[in-house]
Amino acid sequence: MKLDEVTITRAILSEQSKVMLDYVDIDAAVVGAGPSGLVCAALLAENGVKVGVIEKKLSIGGGMWGGGMMFPRIVVQEEARRLLDHFSIAYTAFEEGYYVAKSVEAVAKLSAAACDAGAEFFNLTTVEDVVIKDDRRVSGLVINWTPVEMAGLHVDPLTIACRYAVDATGHDAMVARMVACKGGEVAVSGEGPMWADRAEAMIIGHTREIFPGLVVTGMAANAVAGEHRMGPIFGGMFLSGERAAELIRKSLR
Repeated sequence: MKLDEVTITRAILSEQSKVMLDYVDIDAAVVGAGPSGLVCAALLAENGVKVGVIEKKLSIGGGMWGGGMMFPRIVVQEEARRLLDHFSIAYTAFEEGYYVAKSVEAVAKLSAAACDAGAEFFNLTTVEDVVIKDDRRVSGLVINWTPVEMAGLHVDPLTIACRYAVDATGHDAMVARMVACKGGEVAVSGEGPMWADRAEAMIIGHTREIFPGLVVTGMAANAVAGEHRMGPIFGGMFLSGERAAELIRKSLR
């Protein structure tokens, strides 16, 4: 079979253009494709929610890829083991209540689960603003290409509409900070020092709708609340993503 460069280009542009046009109006926009964002997106999509995942980097997975200090393993505690099972992520028991999984497999399985369920990924895409109108609710996100932001180019962005935005941007709590800077009644306290036990215990409670239409999950939730960080244990991230999906799914019913 002879390959034609123009056909290859047309195939990519044609298919991705259809996706872009279809996803300018969605149910949930998950900003950040780290552990909590991936779990949230996968579970929402499994329940028929139209989900777009916006990731500013080329690769997805967030802090999971590197495991602990570039050792590609993550730890998950007993409370979240069922989510490892749900997504068919293999693990070994280390000692009672602690399970070790491969970080690369965890990213791959969560990403595949989200794709299989129908979520769409938009990588190399950054959120530079939020849409808040008279109803005082986040109703959309302003997006641009990450390389445009990195180069400091003056290129006007585009906008997607969403019923819910999920801040899964990790330690930076980027979307929450945008809302706070634009006059929303949101306070971002910033995360505290390492205290794994407390951080894991509190993260689900911090996973909530902090402003109409904006749910925080994962480390973004802890950063907003001024909570501690936890390091390379990811059960809390998974459970927080599950909680965010549950909140949005119930509200959209």
